[in-house]
Amino acid sequence: MMKTPGIVIAGITSGVGKTTISIAIMQGLLKRGYKVQPFKIGPDFIDPSYHNMVSERRSRNLDVWLMGINGLRESYLENSVDSDFTVLEGVMGLYDGMTGKNNFASTAHVSKILDIPILLVVDAKKAARSLAAITLGFIKFDCKSRISGVILNNIASERHLRYITEAFESKIKIPIVGKIFNDKTLIYHERHLGLIPGLELNAQLRNRIINNSSIIAEHLDFEKIIQIGKKINYLNRSKMEKFSLDLVNRKSRYQSSEKLLGSKVKISVALDKSFNFYYQDNLDMLHKKAKIEFFSPLDDRCVSEDTAGIILGGGFPEIIADKLENNSNIRKSILDLAEKDIPIYAECGGLMYLTKTISGYKNSKKKHKMVGLFDADTIMTNKVTLGYTEALLNNNQTYLGKIRKVRGHEFHYSYVVINNADLELIYNLKKGKGIKDGKDGFHTHNCIASYMHTHFMNSTFSDRFLKCCVQYSRK
Repeated sequence: MMKTPGIVIAGITSGVGKTTISIAIMQGLLKRGYKVQPFKIGPDFIDPSYHNMVSERRSRNLDVWLMGINGLRESYLENSVDSDFTVLEGVMGLYDGMTGKNNFASTAHVSKILDIPILLVVDAKKAARSLAAITLGFIKFDCKSRISGVILNNIASERHLRYITEAFESKIKIPIVGKIFNDKTLIYHERHLGLIPGLELNAQLRNRIINNSSIIAEHLDFEKIIQIGKKINYLNRSKMEKFSLDLVNRKSRYQSSEKLLGSKVKISVALDKSFNFYYQDNLDMLHKKAKIEFFSPLDDRCVSEDTAGIILGGGFPEIIADKLENNSNIRKSILDLAEKDIPIYAECGGLMYLTKTISGYKNSKKKHKMVGLFDADTIMTNKVTLGYTEALLNNNQTYLGKIRKVRGHEFHYSYVVINNADLELIYNLKKGKGIKDGKDGFHTHNCIASYMHTHFMNSTFSDRFLKCCVQYSRK
């Protein structure tokens, strides 16, 4: 059994142009008639939104910590089986993972799990011959990593390129498959959490990104890139048989849970410029078992009366907090439903929206009123909280039941001030910061709201939420 041809786009560090180059490769392959499936390694929500601008298929996240190795393989194989080529954008530097001790959860780790060759993006600014030394170090640091090509970015001039290629010719045996010259017009705007999400960009900016991708694609050697991507191996039969058995067992559990859930209930999912941080696999898993209806806390007056559950994902509620505040109708609608015990699941931006106020964006002192379900206030800061989380549930009275352990990820520039000492925090964090003192997860009525983002692939989290929604719909 052969895998779909594919490549991993890795960087020597963050900020070397992985996203820009990844979408240029996607676009170039599409123009050559390939059906391209994009992926993003790691827990990032924003980069996939850029993939989706040029791709005809929805980008997926691949994260070992969140999904487990089998969950990661399942998502990759299920979503690439009917494509001609896969493009996997890496996270941070090639070998950057959970610790400095090994490659776990790094781009190199995912490349090994899936046995997909790597194109290494090297930022050429401020160096020439030294770039050969850096690249050679990456190749020799882990000889089992399949670094199969190099893309040079931000080349200053033809003379600069000549110096680099001369150094590479004597030291580096793998080919240079991209030579991209420095062009400030091709740089995308960033904000405190990285690139601005695609959903926030207007048509002019989106078209500019697509046009930029076409320009960059002209400096890539697609003949060599395609050759590298096709150097894939047969899948190990014994491993695949074990994986297939795991997949059958997983699907059997899904079918059993569907029987328990009965007819599909409606779940309202917030999706607009303020709330758009969702893993595509999570939405797909929900869609298999429920009717998904998207709504906007910015523009809609209320949540549908026949909804049986609400999901408020992450995003940037602080950016247009004034508009969220102005829509008092939907804030009241959500609060009323919450107090009637409708199941609600909120992450990060959703948590912030459920507090009383949000303030501090760009050092503003104004407090913008939010839903007010929790007696707490969100304050923006210039300090980032970033990393994987592992939570132990300390309360079996929530809709999560006795799920015990939850893995996730946190990434935010805010903190929450708790005004009521009686507010319950249901997660004790073995890893991560959370809301306060290593605890996360506000809980009241049938609502759970945390800074932690979760992935549904490797847990029964979504099943338990949906079961609670069914019970609510039958009241």
